[in-house]
Amino acid sequence: MPESRRASAIHTPPPGAPHARALLGHALLDADFLRDPYPTYRVLREAEPLVWSDEFFGGAWLMSRHADVEMVLRDTRFSAQRAGGWVMRTEESRTELRGFQRLFARAMIFLDAPDHTRVRQVLATGFRPSDLQRLTPRIERAVAERLDAADPARIFDFVAALARPLPAQVIGMLMGLDDEPSDFVAWSDELAVFIGAADPSQAQALRAQAALLAMARYFESLLARRRAALDRGGDARDDVIERLVQAERSGAIHGSAELMAQCVMLLFAGHETTRHLLANGLRLLLAHPDAWHSLRRDPALLPGAVRELLRYDCPVQYTGRRVVTDLELHGQSLRRGDLVVALIGAANRDPARHERPDELDIERRAGAPLAFGLGPHACIGAALTLMEAQTVFAQVIGRWPDLALVPPSAAAWTGNPLYRGVTELHLQPATLLAGQPRSAPTLPPRFTEAHPETACKP
Repeated sequence: MPESRRASAIHTPPPGAPHARALLGHALLDADFLRDPYPTYRVLREAEPLVWSDEFFGGAWLMSRHADVEMVLRDTRFSAQRAGGWVMRTEESRTELRGFQRLFARAMIFLDAPDHTRVRQVLATGFRPSDLQRLTPRIERAVAERLDAADPARIFDFVAALARPLPAQVIGMLMGLDDEPSDFVAWSDELAVFIGAADPSQAQALRAQAALLAMARYFESLLARRRAALDRGGDARDDVIERLVQAERSGAIHGSAELMAQCVMLLFAGHETTRHLLANGLRLLLAHPDAWHSLRRDPALLPGAVRELLRYDCPVQYTGRRVVTDLELHGQSLRRGDLVVALIGAANRDPARHERPDELDIERRAGAPLAFGLGPHACIGAALTLMEAQTVFAQVIGRWPDLALVPPSAAAWTGNPLYRGVTELHLQPATLLAGQPRSAPTLPPRFTEAHPETACKP
């Protein structure tokens, strides 16, 4: 039986507001959209700068043009504090989802200044270039070990072999986890279903809460050990968890709930979008032979290629903001509390910003895409994501220069409108020298540099 929807509050647009369903002639979130959203984005972008859709959280404004999406990400009239309207939407939710809301609403991605600034300053100490450089050899070994496990004589699923497990392993390294929780990927999947649903059901919310609280229990034990070690005067560990515990003691992190919220959401956010970039990025490169061959000839193109993959088919398709005060925009009246959905995927294909936006051009010299966002909520882990992607693609190209999709046209999409990715990617390493991997190309020295205009989560 299909899951019942939550009886969420229905928001109505002002009279005369253009409706997405009327412009399209059908529902926006249909099967065609979930397979390929870009034709729909084009219709919306060309029709109106601001349209209403009742398919997102009971009603929301959609923005699809680059200039508008960029403005929303920077403008303080649009608030990131939207978790309450997301989780606590009914009386039933307020009773059953209190634990979820307690952690969810305290995560940095759902905070505004000054709390956001305070928490971000703490977390940023774990993503310094020196931290990432120190992590580089471990990431390279982890990638090599996972690729070594693939049988070069057989077809293998790249998602299962590397794209799903590697990002969790890497964010665990950075955070300083003593061990990777065995159920983490399953917990992450439940959270992604809830966060990625345009109108999540109560059942989805309850499963996401169970996953979030399970992650919290894992961190509760880890944090207790770390606090005890500090109390004993043990040697401080140079990782994100240690810095968060120290920040809690200094008052920069306000209490155990805020500390726990950063831990669980950092672990989730550091994994979910990177896994889709790895799988979908490799699929796109193999589906565009000119791009693949260019990278084989010149690995120095990798940094730009990864940014172009992020522009062309972004792992995070949109983000939300709440209107802080009544305002007029593009002739429409936006009311305090209205939800605005900034369609990042649509903005990245806006011809007003990018020439030939529907072409994949790994030598494109345009500015950074919005895949990692802009403004105060720029993704704190963008440089880590870029490093992972470039490391993976460099090693794959070096080992299997004649790698092929099996079959070439297959793409099993997640069906999630927010997180765009494939659930499996079957590959055939076509030729190897005596079954031995070739050496990976040398990456350019700038591949671990942070980009000033990047952000990652919804």
